[in-house]
Amino acid sequence: MPNTIYQQLCAAQQKNKKQLAVLLDPDDLSQQRLDTIIGHAQQAAVDYFFVGGSLVMTDKTDVWVRYVKQQCTIPVVLFPGSVFQVTPNADALLFLSLISGRNPELLIGQHVMAAPILRQMSLEIMPTGYLLIDGGQATTVSYISNSSPIPSDKAQIAACTAMAGEMLGLKIMYLDSGSGALRVVPPAMIAAVRKYVQTPIIVGGGIRNPQQAVQSCKAGADLIVVGNAIEKNPTLVYEMAAAIHKLNN
Repeated sequence: MPNTIYQQLCAAQQKNKKQLAVLLDPDDLSQQRLDTIIGHAQQAAVDYFFVGGSLVMTDKTDVWVRYVKQQCTIPVVLFPGSVFQVTPNADALLFLSLISGRNPELLIGQHVMAAPILRQMSLEIMPTGYLLIDGGQATTVSYISNSSPIPSDKAQIAACTAMAGEMLGLKIMYLDSGSGALRVVPPAMIAAVRKYVQTPIIVGGGIRNPQQAVQSCKAGADLIVVGNAIEKNPTLVYEMAAAIHKLNN
């Protein structure tokens, strides 16, 4: 059985097994809401929790990670917006390089600052190519990253960007239209990236219903990430997980 999160992702991809991650933003959750989401996610057999955000204004990341680990058996993966959102208590970390943008700080600058800190931790580090896709409105990640998203109708740009990331040695591709996006990453874009890269593909941003999640999976996504929709309606996780996992039958 695969031991690391990355090995689990690769094994699932090889078996064409689709998975679901619930994104937890430490700034947006009360203790009561977090308990509710954890309980429903555990019962729905969610595959992963992602923890982080583009702009985390509190120091709750470590507290929330430790609490989630105490309350359930779902693996916790950090989805950090900066070096300040790192804790050794998670299971793994998406080491994100914003390859769709041209901001050197998010291509390599923040990574240089984080490297000596991460070296001292036992975290599993997963080098990830992060592609920001236009979701129909300005998002926090586009503002904070000071980068322009890839136009949603330019699938070949996304495919070429992902190819370059893979050639540079990045092990995962993450296509994201951003938290609260009006539009999801287009299935045609996911399919174009899937055609040209061998890495696991994560897709998130703006996914509000099971139909959108299933479309993304059928286009080539291996792991779907849902945040805002489940924060607003925690019981939606049952429909999301059932629809995604049904594709594995």
